[in-house]
Amino acid sequence: WAFATADHASSKLFDALATASCTHVGNFKPQNLANTVWAFATAGHASPPLFDKLAAASIASVIDFKPQELANTAWAFATAGHASPA
Repeated sequence: WAFATADHASSKLFDALATASCTHVGNFKPQNLANTVWAFATAGHASPPLFDKLAAASIASVIDFKPQELANTAWAFATAGHASPA
């Protein structure tokens, strides 16, 4: 989140974050899901495998999302142009 906000999109860093996030996304709470997808979209860093996992986890827990988390998640997927496979 901080790197995306600061407009510092390091490909190596975001690749490493994507790999690590893919292994932990099942433990993410709605705010973690929304913040992660928002950061990647804001940084303009594509990671289809991560976005697929974030989409599936978001769908599974969408009932628990707060309105701001819903809005941020929708914005991020639309901005990234990533269609959910689920």
